[in-house]
Amino acid sequence: MTMRTNDLFRMALHDIRINGSRSVLTTLGIIIGVGAVVLMTGVGRSMEGVILGQINTLGPRTIALWPGKGPEGGASIGSDYQAVTMRDVEALRQLRSVTDVAPMILLNDPATYGREESEASVVGSPPAYYEGVSLEVTAGRFHDESDEQGVRTVAVIGSDIARDLFFGRDPVGERIGIGDRKYTVIGVLKSVGSQFFQNQDTRIIIPFSVARTIEQRDYVDMVTMRATGDIDAGVADVEYLLRKRHSIVSPSDEPAKNDDFLVRTAQQAQDILGTVSLALTLFITMVASISLMVGGIGIMNIMLVSVTERTREIGLRKALGATGRDILLQFLVEAVVVTVFGAFIGLLLGVLLDVLIVLIARSFLAAYIFALNPYAIVAALATAIGVGLVFGIYPARKASRLDPIEALRYE
Repeated sequence: MTMRTNDLFRMALHDIRINGSRSVLTTLGIIIGVGAVVLMTGVGRSMEGVILGQINTLGPRTIALWPGKGPEGGASIGSDYQAVTMRDVEALRQLRSVTDVAPMILLNDPATYGREESEASVVGSPPAYYEGVSLEVTAGRFHDESDEQGVRTVAVIGSDIARDLFFGRDPVGERIGIGDRKYTVIGVLKSVGSQFFQNQDTRIIIPFSVARTIEQRDYVDMVTMRATGDIDAGVADVEYLLRKRHSIVSPSDEPAKNDDFLVRTAQQAQDILGTVSLALTLFITMVASISLMVGGIGIMNIMLVSVTERTREIGLRKALGATGRDILLQFLVEAVVVTVFGAFIGLLLGVLLDVLIVLIARSFLAAYIFALNPYAIVAALATAIGVGLVFGIYPARKASRLDPIEALRYE
């Protein structure tokens, strides 16, 4: 039996070598289907890793609050953008279910040092902000309460800012310009790359009291806080408080309908990501199924052609004692081998394209890594083998039922 199996595979490989171009064209659907699964699941897993990494920087118990009705927060117009005020922040600080309430004011001013200039995203925040995010300094320190209370013009700068302005020199203690003010650099942030599709290494953090003095406004752009206990209870308290303060009334079945703010947690972001991943998986499955179906039909057609071309060979084998089962297995194994051949080409193509995407993506998304989904690869290869079996049965059965006398007479 082992020898017969070896012979079957040897004959199948021999046929593929003889008809190499035809075999590749026959399995084009299989190649596309398997390649699409490998590529898209790999890209999906890479992006999932990037986004989860960004979410995790907020901390598992961190709650983020934005003004605005838009699905991303802060995207509304008119007074909605000014919905969260300092009076709201003070009220949030009175809640027992949250702590480390950190309002933020965002500025967009270039940073300068001598003749050097670098684009920067300036964040005015109190020291409590550092409690809710995963940030580290490679030099110096974060600003503290004494800096905040003294309204000191100090700055913690991102690694890209340090590189662009100081070219490898230690920036701690140097004075840089932000807008029309001078700031003393007290720390350099560890590089974290892009988060939420924004380069966080161009960030500069200054005391909230300084940012508020510059802007001269009572509303804030964002607030972060940490839940003291159950995070869902913290979110519920924050939402209830703001709805009460803003006199918001919404239908009971859609409590967030009229909100002029948005509250999100890392867990909610992960749940949304899970939903998106499921939708992407279903879409990939549909595309791959169509491609594999087309590939299966192509394999069946080419095997029928092969049966016709090799009718005399089949008749001769039967005349020499081969059974119908031997003939059936011969053509069935050929169909499976051709399918697996196409599946491995698709696998290789998908991996190469995934590597190419990684090389491109890393130029603007430093946290993007190469990742493959082994379960999706195994499922794609198993499905391809199944397609070969299903669509190879009919040609194989047709070959096994040929009358040997009629087959020998075939011209």
